[in-house]
Amino acid sequence: MRSLAALSPRARACTLPPMDSLAPFIQNVCLWALPVLTAVVLHEVAHGYVAFRLGDPTAAQLGRLTLNPLAHVDLFGTIILPGLLLLSGVPFLFGYAKPVPVNVLNLRNPRHGMVLVALAGPMMNLLLAAVFAFAFRFLHSMQVPTEGMLAANLEFLTRMTGYGVLMNVGLAVFNMLPLPPLDGGRVATGLLPRAPAIALARLEPYGMLIIMGLMATGALNHVLRPMTRFLVRTLL
Repeated sequence: MRSLAALSPRARACTLPPMDSLAPFIQNVCLWALPVLTAVVLHEVAHGYVAFRLGDPTAAQLGRLTLNPLAHVDLFGTIILPGLLLLSGVPFLFGYAKPVPVNVLNLRNPRHGMVLVALAGPMMNLLLAAVFAFAFRFLHSMQVPTEGMLAANLEFLTRMTGYGVLMNVGLAVFNMLPLPPLDGGRVATGLLPRAPAIALARLEPYGMLIIMGLMATGALNHVLRPMTRFLVRTLL
């Protein structure tokens, strides 16, 4: 399964600062590192775990049912690409992890099993978003001095948890687009009648090209923004 994220930080407390020196870049790397790694790693582990429970041991046999990020991180998609975007100062992040291998033929009920496997990743991200939101609200409510090390650390943690909400909501909403190879596309092919499901599945080789085209024209942002904004505002 593929983990991708494309999101535009809109929350006031989580706005990226201008990238006019190396220090802000390093600060942003620190702020985003935990939310990004948590989001993509647990997203992939959720896919593999549900597949394992439904009869497919492929991910387990290949060592992908682990919280070790090294087993899931894609050098370009998880590190280089987000780093370049942060360095350039663009108001969004885009990244992905190595897809968890799933052999649909091993699932006890291949069609419906694949729906559950596909749903596992986005549902994990929504759960993580709720956890980050709880931490954000708790930290935001703490009464501390406005200056000093304690205040600086609290501000850092508050912003990081806010980024965690943005990252996980963005990842869940993006992946639920009903277009293969995204999770939403696999859910749709599992739920649609046979003929339209086959037609949709045939788009998979072109799915990422379609997504890139939608991103380039700005259409994707118009599709994702309402649900992303609704979920972020609900959680925060």
